[in-house]
Amino acid sequence: MKAMCAKFVSQKISKTRWRPVPPGSLQTAETFATGSWDNEENYVSLWSIGDFGNLDSDGGFEGDHQLLCDIRHDGDVMDLQFLDQERIVAASSTGCVTIFLYHQNNQTLSVSHQWTTAHCHTGPGSPSYSSAPCTGVACNNPEIVTVGEDGRINLFRADHKEAVRTIDNADSSTLHAVTFLRTPEILTANSIGQLKIWDFRQPGNEPSHILSPTGDRVPLHCVDRHPNQQHVVATGGQDGTLSIWDVRLGTMPVSLLKAHEAEMWEVHFHPSNPDHLFTCSEDGSLWHWVSSTDVPEKSSLFHQGGRNSTFLSHSISNQANVHQPLKSSWLSTDSAKDRIEITSLLPNRTLSVNSLDVLGSCLVCGTDAEAIYVTRQLFS
Repeated sequence: MKAMCAKFVSQKISKTRWRPVPPGSLQTAETFATGSWDNEENYVSLWSIGDFGNLDSDGGFEGDHQLLCDIRHDGDVMDLQFLDQERIVAASSTGCVTIFLYHQNNQTLSVSHQWTTAHCHTGPGSPSYSSAPCTGVACNNPEIVTVGEDGRINLFRADHKEAVRTIDNADSSTLHAVTFLRTPEILTANSIGQLKIWDFRQPGNEPSHILSPTGDRVPLHCVDRHPNQQHVVATGGQDGTLSIWDVRLGTMPVSLLKAHEAEMWEVHFHPSNPDHLFTCSEDGSLWHWVSSTDVPEKSSLFHQGGRNSTFLSHSISNQANVHQPLKSSWLSTDSAKDRIEITSLLPNRTLSVNSLDVLGSCLVCGTDAEAIYVTRQLFS
């Protein structure tokens, strides 16, 4: 069991994100941001881990993660992303999108820019105008893409006051998550189990591709793209299943992995070691998945530390081989070779684990139990 150290912070944590380190830097993760929800007052906060998690001479853990600064946030924090080292983009349940600026010299946060009506059910100023939660944000500096319950997609630029592009009614259902596939292309996940690819080079308001599985329409809550192979995508949904997709092929996931017992809230490939993947759930669990030919051949599927010992792993279809100079271990359609190791990272079940993030050997997650868990020893 990796050492996960908890800090109780008197607020439900909806999002956790590591502050990026400079490209090419040998620095390790030191600072992370959190957003809160369902509290009388919600905050975006920055924390330092300092010596936290290092072993002292007695074999105990040093330090504690310390609050550097915070700022009030109107509404629940629905998503949180770093645009760069100094700017954090927050999505609100009020439909507002805010860029916060981190002033490292005096350890404060300030509002740099706001799009107050980024998401709403009708146009601002109309009699029936009502805000709609902004549910997801994706950043590719200077571009920011937001999605919401109103089915709208916005493309913002950090240096522009107005949206560069808005696709109203992009989806008739709630959009829950968004990620960049590559600079002009994004991928959205919705509440009827569909993935849609949008190309901002195209003039119209239609997706360039729709992946819409047949059968049960299970809402998708989260999506992440493989850091090296943009066609490989992982999603998690209301039934807790982890789905792996090759967005170049067909409309079905390549594999479904029966996972959590309740909603999966976030899924993240490790940014520099993508054979490792992490998921968290409403059921209070936080899992580390390894998909690699290096996993010991104990069984085709090895699971430790969780409540369930039964897993279902199957390939949806033995799709035609596509030339792949770098074959992803996640796209194996041969179940006999597909070895996955799953480790539970929390010592015991808690209330919902709403968010996680990984950087280097460090992981942070936030919960409805008003606790933040951090480890610096993911791969020890």
